[in-house]
Amino acid sequence: MANTEEKFFEELAKGTRLPDRSAGEPDGQENFSHHYKVGAEEENSAKKVMSKKDNDSLMEVEGKLTIDVYQTPAEIVVESAIAGVNPEDIDIDVSSDSVTIKGERKHEEKIDEEDYFYQECYWGRFSRSVILPEEVDPDSATVNFKNGVLTVRLPKIGKKKTKKLKVKME
Repeated sequence: MANTEEKFFEELAKGTRLPDRSAGEPDGQENFSHHYKVGAEEENSAKKVMSKKDNDSLMEVEGKLTIDVYQTPAEIVVESAIAGVNPEDIDIDVSSDSVTIKGERKHEEKIDEEDYFYQECYWGRFSRSVILPEEVDPDSATVNFKNGVLTVRLPKIGKKKTKKLKVKME
């Protein structure tokens, strides 16, 4: 697999995306945990140039949680694979038209960066907010966390937000 494809899938696994270079999109438009790099030489030179201030600001970056959102006849369901997170470290806020999931994946031991062969897992704070396509009842929402998969079930209120108006001649 080409190096650029590997980087794309690494970013995808972290819940971030690469800039669309064909459309002229510059780096930094998304909340990246690191900058897009090609090749080990460029990566090593970038590490040498990075200052302590840059390193500190990278530590404050939140990862973007990947989610699936789908509907059943009675509810909207939000699912996310967030293995390695304690349920106590997950915060979920639900309103009638949105859901926000925040949390933190903590690494149990400190590993020096030069000791990594691959570092593809995201460690640290993450969050994701989504506006729901239909109004839900936040008071009846339920959450389940099983085998590293978080499932939030949001019962639909059942009324449509659209109304058909009849035009009358005057």
